[in-house]
Amino acid sequence: MQITQTKDKRKNIIMAKDKTAYVCSNCGQESAKWIGKCPSCGQWNTFKEIRIAADTGTQAARQAAVSVRSAMDKGKNRPLFLREISARDEPRIDMHDDELNRVLGGGLVPGSIVLLGGEPGIGKSTLTLQTILRLPERRILYVSGEESAHQLKMRAERIAHEPNETCQILCETSLENIFAHIRDVKPELVIIDSIQTIATEDVDTSPGSVTQVRECASALLRFAKTSGVPVILIGHINKEGTLAGPKILEHIVDTVIQFEGDQHYMYRILRSIKNRFGSTSELGIYEMQQSGLRQVSNPSELLLTQDHEGLSGIAISSAIEGVRPFLVETQALVSSAAYGTPQRSATGFDQRRLNMLLAVLEKRVGFKLMQKDVFINIAGGLRVTDLAMDLSVIAAVLSSNVDTAIETGWCMAGEVGLSGEVRPVNRIEQRIAEAEKLGFSHMIVPRYNLSGLNTKKFKIELHPVRKVEEALRELFG
Repeated sequence: MQITQTKDKRKNIIMAKDKTAYVCSNCGQESAKWIGKCPSCGQWNTFKEIRIAADTGTQAARQAAVSVRSAMDKGKNRPLFLREISARDEPRIDMHDDELNRVLGGGLVPGSIVLLGGEPGIGKSTLTLQTILRLPERRILYVSGEESAHQLKMRAERIAHEPNETCQILCETSLENIFAHIRDVKPELVIIDSIQTIATEDVDTSPGSVTQVRECASALLRFAKTSGVPVILIGHINKEGTLAGPKILEHIVDTVIQFEGDQHYMYRILRSIKNRFGSTSELGIYEMQQSGLRQVSNPSELLLTQDHEGLSGIAISSAIEGVRPFLVETQALVSSAAYGTPQRSATGFDQRRLNMLLAVLEKRVGFKLMQKDVFINIAGGLRVTDLAMDLSVIAAVLSSNVDTAIETGWCMAGEVGLSGEVRPVNRIEQRIAEAEKLGFSHMIVPRYNLSGLNTKKFKIELHPVRKVEEALRELFG
């Protein structure tokens, strides 16, 4: 009888810990009571009542972390003096993928948590699966909440890699069950596909809600930092092109990587948005094939049209994304406005930047484009943000306007200012070397960039310019 009373008392204490809260379903704003209008996002009637249970997910994460940490002989976590902490970089995990290693900053850092986002069908799961199949030396746990084990087996066979004997597949959506399996497997790398399908018993809402995503990501972060096991989260993006779920998800993780590209193009761009362990300016390029994603080591040759002799509206620019230079083909089409209001359209290039360059071309050079449609396209489905593209955009627009092709073997690099001057660009030597390597014979560069530059070591003929008019005179005579 006394034992029963003790159990009931303990149960009441646990039940007493359960509490309710109100969370905005749009932005994740919390409130102790129901509010009609959200003070954060301004939406009406978005607050939903949720039950916050005892700290089940947190406890599971802590237990799994302790179990894995003891198996890896990491010792106890204790406070350290600053002088006791090693200043050396932790050895990174080689992913056996040069493009992925470059974007991550040299490899995967132990104990880090990485968020990989992208549109549906872009190849997130394919990239992750083919990467872990190349890591036979590590115990990997791949948790799939979207696909069955049979579907993953079929995908692995399609990728045509050797079967990884150390990789284990788990189809599970409960966070507590996942941590229970982690305690048993003791993996060295955990993949969650995707974070929107995982749910914890802490929160009484459906999977994918703002609160669920936040709580699950926090528990996985606690596990990664305590155990030293890296975790890769796969997330979806919404129709605005940003990562779905609360903004706090991007704050929680160490690295945010976005997989971009059009499904109609064969090229995919892996871009780092946030990286606590490396640069965010790096870029990885893949080619989608039947057997998976292939690394593109030299993107310049694939992004350039092999034969565009006699075609107007095409200019080649030497751009840099991260530390990698490559040559990009800028295509332009100028035609008479059919419906009175001229159209301005840019694919892969900033629309506002295009409007500014057209204004410079009209004001400073004297070409009237007021009543004409202008379309700009960066070949290959790339999105380029390098300011050195300005000169090639102006050259391509003018080439299409006068219907005169730019001679083969010419490329350029230069930023254009509002007064029509050609401003210097960074890392000019790398740009020139890349153009020379690909067989170009002439290159237009800003005059200021040549000061202090040893031009004798380049075989390519350099044409320094100070204004846009000089560049156009070099191209069209």
